[in-house]
Amino acid sequence: MLQIHFCVVLWGFTAIFGRLISLTAFDLVWWRMFLVVAAVALLPPFWRAVRAMDARSIAIFAGIGIVVALHWLTFYGSIKLANASVAATCMGVAPAFIALLEPAILRTRFDPRDLVIGLIALPGVMLVVGGTPVGMRAGIAVGIVSALLVAAFGALNKRYVSLGEPLAVTGLELAAGTAFLTVAALVLPQLSGGMPPIPGARDAILLVVLALGCTLLPFSLALVALRQLSAFSAQLAVSLEPVYAIVLAIVLLHEQRELDPQFYLGVAIILGSVFAHTALKLRAAQS
Repeated sequence: MLQIHFCVVLWGFTAIFGRLISLTAFDLVWWRMFLVVAAVALLPPFWRAVRAMDARSIAIFAGIGIVVALHWLTFYGSIKLANASVAATCMGVAPAFIALLEPAILRTRFDPRDLVIGLIALPGVMLVVGGTPVGMRAGIAVGIVSALLVAAFGALNKRYVSLGEPLAVTGLELAAGTAFLTVAALVLPQLSGGMPPIPGARDAILLVVLALGCTLLPFSLALVALRQLSAFSAQLAVSLEPVYAIVLAIVLLHEQRELDPQFYLGVAIILGSVFAHTALKLRAAQS
């Protein structure tokens, strides 16, 4: 159990790195994806798993990788426009989108209870908006789009995960995301700012830690931990990611000085809906 919580804490640090790294959101995401792909490409099991997949499966995961790239781009865009606490909080509205997208993507029966749980978060979102400085409101909007995208690629991965080994799926998705952002940088330089520059020494160190320490490492540890944990324990731990991210933002970045108490009341409501949604889904799975 401690191992999966350690992984979730590492994922919580991704928002902190988004605030500390001085690169634009586009450049940060490109480098993060590129470094992970470069590391995965050095692993022989990745290539063996890819060779075992058919062209259709590779194409599917490449398409999902573009959604992942857009999610990360909007997530870090939310951090740059607002702060790490706001971006992490916006992820709490993902259950509302999951309730709508999963039945369509997974071709399962729509459960109105899921949507009700998701809608419980909306008053929390309104409090978050009211407790956030006007200059950060654009970050909230971008963060909500990021929550929609994380719900989409989560459902897509859930449907197609059996088509490949986890390492191959991760490598293919991030490689496709890197390629997509590279094309975007070349075709739309006015939006992307062109190809990402070589980062300075400080940003380079932070990027390596982000890519390897907060992406590949927790991914590998989580695979081991999930073999020993119940679904309830794993899902509950993952639901704590926004909590860890917000606590880390307060301790390391002192972001509580930028936000009103109303913001944190909204956070409590949103996270309450997240835990309720997790409990509901797990209870349904166990019945």
